[in-house]
Amino acid sequence: MSEIVLKSVNIAQPVALDPERPEKLTGICKQPVQGAVRVHRLGAEGDVVLDTRHHGGPGQALYLYSSEDYAFWRAHEVTSAAGMFGENLTVSGIESANLCIGDRLAVGEVLLEVTSSRIPCATLAKRMGDPAFVKKFRDAGRPGAYLRVISEGYIEAGQTLELIAFDGDRITLGEHFALAFAANKNPLSREMITRLLALPLAERDRADNLERLAAL
Repeated sequence: MSEIVLKSVNIAQPVALDPERPEKLTGICKQPVQGAVRVHRLGAEGDVVLDTRHHGGPGQALYLYSSEDYAFWRAHEVTSAAGMFGENLTVSGIESANLCIGDRLAVGEVLLEVTSSRIPCATLAKRMGDPAFVKKFRDAGRPGAYLRVISEGYIEAGQTLELIAFDGDRITLGEHFALAFAANKNPLSREMITRLLALPLAERDRADNLERLAAL
């Protein structure tokens, strides 16, 4: 595997994507920042999460996307600049779909844990200026990674990340992403839900799978 490098740390302040709805603000428009940024239990210092029903919290403290993922989008003529997909961390050296739930990333004094894949929403489509982008994102299978902060500290562009592979049941984010959409059409099996619940999932993801289990 290639060396994983932190290319940029990206944060955002509230902006309105729809000029006709200036009261509807979002924190998806993240931009790279210079220097060290403190990472705490709920995210990156200076960053904002507004839709707390669907985003943020300990299990989704940070979002990661990679240069390799962006290369795919550039090949499909989609704007690809660091932070464009709303990620806090833009890295190189890995495709996000190949990370597994439970994998950890150590960068300096900070330790992060992969918890879930990103499910696209209308806000992402609005950000990309393409009403069909939710479907395009689904079909691309490049979900990015939500991260839990295990150890707090400071991070800065240029640092190397050490990948610490999860030693339990390995389900990639690509597989997890596909399962999330498959569950919208047909119930997941009890075996698969049980496998997922044994992983260190993000809280929202865990709640969704507990509901699926209860409905069987």
